[in-house]
Amino acid sequence: MLRRACAAHGRFRTFHTGYRASSVIRSRTSRHLATASTASDRPLAVGQHLGGFTLRHQKHVPELQLTAYDLCHDRTGAEYLHIDRDDKNNVFSIGFKTNPPNDTGVPHILEHTTLCGSEKYPVRDPFFKMLPRSLSNFMNAFTSSDHTSYPFATTNRKDFKNLLSVYLDATLNPLLNENDFAQEGWRIGPANPGQKHEATSAVDPLVFKGVVYNEMKGQMSDASYLYYIKFQDRIIPAINNSGGDPRKMTDLTYADLKDFHARNYHPSNAKLFTYGNLPLADHIMEISRRLERFSRSRRDLEIKLPLDLSAGPLEHSVKGPIDPLVDNNTQYKTSTSWLMGDTSDVAESFALRIMSSLLLDGYGSPLYRDLIESGLGPDWSPNTGYDASGKVGIFSVGLIGVKGQDVRKVKENITTSLQKIRLEGFDQGKVDGLLHQAELGLKHNTANFGMGIMQRLQPGWFNGVDPLDMLAWNDTVNTFKANYARPGYLEDLLEKYLLNDKCLTFTMEPDEDYGAKLIEEENARLLGKLRSMGGESEARAQLIRKETELLEAQSKASTEDLSCLPTVHVSDIPRQMERKTVRDSETEDGVSVQWREASTNGLTYFRAINTLQGLPPELRMLMPLFTDSLMRLGTKDRTMEQLEDLIKLKTGGIAVSYHSTASPHDIQKSTEGLSLSGYALDGNVSAMYELLGTIIQETDFEGPEAESRVRELLQSAANGALDAIAGAGHSYARRYTEAALTPQGLLNEQIGGLTQVQQTALLASRPPSEGLGDVLLKLKTIQRLALSSSSGFRTAITCGPEAVSRNSSDLRKFLSNLDRSPTIPSIEYPEASTTMYDAKTFFPLPYQVYYSALSLPTVPYTHPASAPLQVLSQLLTHKHLHHEIREKGGAYGGGAYSRGLSGLFGFYSYRDPNPLNTFQIIQDAGRWARDKKWTEQDLEEAKLSVFQGVDAPESVSEEGMTRFLSGVDEDTEQRKREQLLDVKAQDVAEVAQTYLVDGMAKARVSVLGEEKDLLRSADGWSSKRLQLAQDMASEPVD
Repeated sequence: MLRRACAAHGRFRTFHTGYRASSVIRSRTSRHLATASTASDRPLAVGQHLGGFTLRHQKHVPELQLTAYDLCHDRTGAEYLHIDRDDKNNVFSIGFKTNPPNDTGVPHILEHTTLCGSEKYPVRDPFFKMLPRSLSNFMNAFTSSDHTSYPFATTNRKDFKNLLSVYLDATLNPLLNENDFAQEGWRIGPANPGQKHEATSAVDPLVFKGVVYNEMKGQMSDASYLYYIKFQDRIIPAINNSGGDPRKMTDLTYADLKDFHARNYHPSNAKLFTYGNLPLADHIMEISRRLERFSRSRRDLEIKLPLDLSAGPLEHSVKGPIDPLVDNNTQYKTSTSWLMGDTSDVAESFALRIMSSLLLDGYGSPLYRDLIESGLGPDWSPNTGYDASGKVGIFSVGLIGVKGQDVRKVKENITTSLQKIRLEGFDQGKVDGLLHQAELGLKHNTANFGMGIMQRLQPGWFNGVDPLDMLAWNDTVNTFKANYARPGYLEDLLEKYLLNDKCLTFTMEPDEDYGAKLIEEENARLLGKLRSMGGESEARAQLIRKETELLEAQSKASTEDLSCLPTVHVSDIPRQMERKTVRDSETEDGVSVQWREASTNGLTYFRAINTLQGLPPELRMLMPLFTDSLMRLGTKDRTMEQLEDLIKLKTGGIAVSYHSTASPHDIQKSTEGLSLSGYALDGNVSAMYELLGTIIQETDFEGPEAESRVRELLQSAANGALDAIAGAGHSYARRYTEAALTPQGLLNEQIGGLTQVQQTALLASRPPSEGLGDVLLKLKTIQRLALSSSSGFRTAITCGPEAVSRNSSDLRKFLSNLDRSPTIPSIEYPEASTTMYDAKTFFPLPYQVYYSALSLPTVPYTHPASAPLQVLSQLLTHKHLHHEIREKGGAYGGGAYSRGLSGLFGFYSYRDPNPLNTFQIIQDAGRWARDKKWTEQDLEEAKLSVFQGVDAPESVSEEGMTRFLSGVDEDTEQRKREQLLDVKAQDVAEVAQTYLVDGMAKARVSVLGEEKDLLRSADGWSSKRLQLAQDMASEPVD
């Protein structure tokens, strides 16, 4: 999986430099923390030898309730960081420094190929075959710009041992078969390999194929990613494109891959990480056994540095694609970047993060006002913010959606704004707000603390930053406070790094022919490859033979003996769920309250749902804009900047969002409304309620700036829509198909699907002369309904027992101050219908690959067939679809899903070069599953896959929320649990026949991607374009 380490930015990003606490923290003594991992009563000492490792440093961090141990392997020099913490969700990662030598993507392709079989586990693709043999809540691998890591997380001790063995063998002793390189990397082969081919036939075209090749074609279709990666190429030219440029990937040879592994995947080049409550001694025993065969070796540990900007200012421009959802006059992306200090100076790096947040975060930030609010562009460029992932920090500010004539004004406004800030200084209250947010970040219990800390530490660790320094939270904050006490500290940093011309301005210019040129280049490259093989005719025979060999190897893999792979068992899953006690009460005016009393580190979490019955579709479609407006417009008495400052000073965050859920008893019933949420220190809950009430009831939709700010929101959303679809196109395809099947599916599509994208684009493109007066009136109507009188108004509070009394009083005051009298007006709106959505729909979009989905209606959550349908989805994914769609078909991803609460079953493919082939596989999947002789091992693995989600660790703030949000109580969950555990092969066959074979006539299908003569109207496909208002003469989305 390609991972982009980009600068943190965004209008409402909460500032978190600390690490969040786990939901399973228990109080422990310092002595226990120092010795628990050693399985010994003796504390560890620096310099002590432990099973082939030497302890170099250790650090107890009480504010994070952990002790960190920095070790080095004596024989190889491998570095090992262990974090001992009372958290049952244990984490492991092994990573390697992988400076890419070129743009062929060799680190990325190696990441995939490494997981395709190893010496101890010589089966094809053990990584994916371990997914259903594990109870892990996280398994993946990441290719970053200069390192590659392989992490997992699990709460099961046996599972941890199993995965540790598989991961270590996969990375250190991979088989690296040539067929795996061809499958995962790239090859040339027939587009439809399932068909019979004649050696001289030209019917089936030869094409470039490969999982990573198609992944990167899809990635390069994301204009935000393209801008970011091209920027990285320029600002750090010493680091090539680790993910791979499809234009260069086909230069990579199998020999290159093996050589790169031999040079880089060596313990001398490795950093190992473990976290949790499992003993360090056990980890060391297994890791040392795997490393003992290696000796110390010289490796490429070079830390690459950015471009020298001392001769600046420098400028660079590249070409990029046109966004069809955005006005052609606003297609430029531009940014200006400066080099900052050495990131190993953790204290200064923290101060620079604070400075970045002060400059950029929130609608009241100075750079937002001077760049976005001034009308130069609707949103930040993808690289905006402070990036400390490398040896030298980089600060960037830029915009997307800029007019060509305004590109130079962007830099001019940045410079003017920074100079003004230097003179006026930073606001003390804003700094206090950021520190308060960071403090709450420490107290806020989350279930994925270990994985989060690993992901935060690794980039710096691979670039020379001491991870123990990064963990020393109190030391860092105290140093900052001491420095900040000196007058002008942050202002001096701004002058030191930003008030100069030692910068790079990077611009992406729109090219209407960009997509066509990519196609032309790929065709020419393919032709060149075929000519080098003696011409297409001769090459075809050779390539079809290789494709046939690969298909045979893939087919054998589907039935190979997997007994060498370790596994946990269904017997390891408790039959009884772990219950979280909740209780109900009711206020004097009839509002129900769900209470969850737990250890929350002095925080209170609040949720409320106000059900809105009979909400007209025209208002529903504006709900996302309404909730965004609440955090943008301000009130008659307070600006949004003032409100943001109060939110940061008094809360950990507040939110208002749209909420909907299907009935667990009937898939044709659904409820919708508004959700309110927030959390704060127990003593600040009343202030949190006051802020929630203020933004909901007092946001000014009639002020002189209301229309311009709503237009800003619309333009920002429209500018990011196409890239959002590129990143999750299968989800958009799925939502569109589901809209035709159930009321809940329709709600999801209208709020977060292509229908919503189309409306946003239309409103954003309205000319100023036409105005948005009608939109503002509807937003005002929603505001009157937001807290309207409703029997469906309910609340949930999670807090410590000691805070219950105070919270009860604060809640009563909050509710008594709300105006809950309005009701939904009786306005004649055309009611949306699921019949508006065609059975087979194609959306032409400027992507190089396709995203597809097929969905069918099934049964509600409480129906007996719901459990076997969930098991069936896992069986199909792991035993059939992954093999056919990804391995054979070359798509980056594909599978089946069962949405138990929504009562929907479906299939999807992601970054797929051949959606028609995928649909042939999908349409036959029901018969395949019905006729398959499922073994007990098959069922066991499918159930393990289901329970990875069912029993995933849960943050304290989420405990009891399934009951509150969807109406599924723990007794119902327990019955479902037992049904899942008891599913039999016959149950699977029956639901496959009933809902997939017999029910296929009810299916809805959608595809997103490049416009080709693949999906024709003669075959029942309707084509729908996402368009702007000026283009609405042709077919719009319904």
